[in-house]
Amino acid sequence: MTAVQLDIPAVFRAPAPPVPQNELHQRLTNIRREMEKAGIDVIVLTDKKNVDYFTDYQELSWDHKARPIFAAISSQDFALFGSLGEATTVQLRERIFEPVYYRGFLDEAVIAVSDWVRNKTTGSVAHVALDYGQDMFGRGSLGLIDALNSIDANGRIKSAADPIWKVRLIKSRFEAALNRTAYEIVDDAFDHTIKQAYVGMTEYELYYLMQAQIYLNGAESADPIAMLFSSGDFAYCRAAKDRKLDLGHYVWTDFRATYGGYPADRNRIARAGDPKGWELETYTAVRLLTLEVANHIRPGLTCADVYRHFDKLWREAALGSVYTAVSRIGHGGGLDVTEPPSLSGTDTTLIESGMILHIEPKLERDGAVFQFEEVVFVNESGIEFLCATSPETLPVIR
Repeated sequence: MTAVQLDIPAVFRAPAPPVPQNELHQRLTNIRREMEKAGIDVIVLTDKKNVDYFTDYQELSWDHKARPIFAAISSQDFALFGSLGEATTVQLRERIFEPVYYRGFLDEAVIAVSDWVRNKTTGSVAHVALDYGQDMFGRGSLGLIDALNSIDANGRIKSAADPIWKVRLIKSRFEAALNRTAYEIVDDAFDHTIKQAYVGMTEYELYYLMQAQIYLNGAESADPIAMLFSSGDFAYCRAAKDRKLDLGHYVWTDFRATYGGYPADRNRIARAGDPKGWELETYTAVRLLTLEVANHIRPGLTCADVYRHFDKLWREAALGSVYTAVSRIGHGGGLDVTEPPSLSGTDTTLIESGMILHIEPKLERDGAVFQFEEVVFVNESGIEFLCATSPETLPVIR
C-alpha cells in the first residue's frame, strides 16, 4: 500500500467545563417534583447517562464492569455508590451527592445500594423505581432487582423512565452549548477529511482518518460510526470495511463523538465523482424541505403536527417514498444519541422550549442517498440551529 501524506490539523479544545452547581441542584429539584407526582420514594440510577446527568461524575470507572457505579435519589438525599477506589477522585472537587463506598465488586455494590434504600425508607411505605425503560437501560443484575423488590411495598419495583425523561427532555443553555461544540467538532472533521479523500481509498481508511480528526478537534470520545461507500446497497448499521471508493459511490456517515458527554448525532453525505443533474436537483429539494420542516417547529405543536407538515411537503414535492425502515423523521437529542420524543405521526408529545430535536428524513433513489440531519434547540419563539446547516451544494470527491 502506498503511503499518503495527509494534513491533519489539531485544535486542542479545552476539556468541557463541569456542570454548574446551581444547574445540578435544579435537576434534583425537577426529578423530585416528578417523583412526587409518580408516587416514587426512591429512584435508583444505573444507566451511565442518568448518573452523569444528575451527578456530573463522568469518570473512567465506567470502563470497569466489575466495580459498577450507581446512584440513588430520595426526597431528601442523593448518593453515588462506588468502590473504595473512587474516593480520591470524588474528593477532587465539590460534589452534589453523598458518596457511599463499598469494598469489593458487583455483589457488594448491590448490598450498599439496597442498604441505603432500606435505611432511607424505614418507617414508611417504600415505592422504588429503577431506570430501566424506553430509550434507557442501565447496568444492574438480578441481585439488584431482587434486593429492591424485597424493599418495595408492592414487592415489585417499577420503571423510572417516564419521570426521568420529563426532566431530561428540557435542556438548559449550558447543555445546548456543549452539544453545539460537539457538532462543530464533527462538521469540521467531515469537511476537512472529505477534501483529502480520493477515488480508490477504502472505507476503513476514510473512517480512521475522520475519527483521528474528530479526536484532534477536541472530542472526548468517538464511538464507532458508520462510514459507507455505496451505490444503492446501503446497509447503514454495517461497520466500515475494505470496500474501495468508486465513481458514483455515495459516502454516508453518522457521528457519535461527544463533548461534555453530549454526542454529535449527525449524518453527512458526499459523492465520488461529478453528480448528474437529477442528483443535484434532488439534493437541493430534500435539503430545503428538511430546513423548512425544522423552521416550522415551535412550542405548542405536537410531534405529530410536525410530522403531518413534513408529510404534506413531501407529497407535494413528489420526491418518491421516504425511507421507511424507521417510522419517524426525527427524534430528541441530548446526553443519549437518540432520546424521546419521536417526530412521527403517532407521537403526541407537546414540543416545549428547551427541547433539542433532530430532523432527518431520508430518501434513497437510483443508487443515491439524500439525508440532512439538522439539529435545533427550541426556544420560546421558535428554534435556533445547533449546527451549521448542511452545505448548499453536494460535496464531491475526485
